[in-house]
Amino acid sequence: MIGHSAFHPAWLLRNPHLMTLIPRYWPRPRWRQGLPYSERLFTTQPGTKLLGICHWQNAPTTAPTVLLVHGLEGCADSHYMRGMAAKAFRAGFNVIRMNQRTCGGTDHLTKTLYNSGLSNDYRAITQELRERNGLTHIWLVGYSMGGNLVLKAAGELQGSEPALAGVVAVSPNIDPTQCVAALEEPRNWLYHAHFLSSLKARVQRKAALFPGQWDLSPLRAMKTITQFDDTYTARDGGYRDATDYYNRAGARHVLSEIAVPTLIITAQDDPFIPASMFETPGITHNHNITLAMLPKGGHCGFFQKRRSGEDRFWAENRIIDWLSARS
Repeated sequence: MIGHSAFHPAWLLRNPHLMTLIPRYWPRPRWRQGLPYSERLFTTQPGTKLLGICHWQNAPTTAPTVLLVHGLEGCADSHYMRGMAAKAFRAGFNVIRMNQRTCGGTDHLTKTLYNSGLSNDYRAITQELRERNGLTHIWLVGYSMGGNLVLKAAGELQGSEPALAGVVAVSPNIDPTQCVAALEEPRNWLYHAHFLSSLKARVQRKAALFPGQWDLSPLRAMKTITQFDDTYTARDGGYRDATDYYNRAGARHVLSEIAVPTLIITAQDDPFIPASMFETPGITHNHNITLAMLPKGGHCGFFQKRRSGEDRFWAENRIIDWLSARS
């Protein structure tokens, strides 16, 4: 169990925007030291491959495994992915840092875009790791958009995947409709501008790789992520429009079906993940889900005061504690 009092935010980062932004630039010296490294391509559907960065223990089948999934416009090398990988490996876990479709320089591995509803990718990867690698205890750990994906995958599986040991989601966007609305508020202009610019650049790269598939003419006039998703993400993912995509892609629909131990860490002051989303029977009535709703923490920040014996990244340390106690 994770108690609210366990997190003491760094006193200069009590502002949620500083709490969100500063941790991504905090140095992680020699984080990969001692971690073996290999790459692996997972085919999740015809014509689509996802790149995983694997860190295997000496005897992989005897160790539990952590599969990490990043957030919107992140990649396998995002700061939280590196931090979790180092801590989990040193705690005895195999670790696989996944790039979502087209992320981390993998635009060429699929004609499709990634989106918040592609939980089937992580169901397929979990199944492959069980069948081909003999792994029996796999933990899915996701951040933001990745948190929604791993929760959605677990809910859809309903306990049918024997290798799925459990799930951890940090600041998950379980209701994209509410999250995008919050992201597009004026107070969040910095995040919104960053994500929109990055998404536009991604479609331009895809168009160069796959001539004739993408019409770039609407791109210049787009001012919001909703417009981008309506034109590109939703249609590419088989949704009617952005409204249909946001409604159907959220894990909120299947939270009540999660049948494995699950930890959700989020903050009341998250700039664009409204805390009210988590006041849902799918969470409150499901005894498999532990919700740690913290007063402070920003979006995937949780940067703590100096604490003896561990670094500043509170959520990563608590996740390792939680996983280790169950593995």
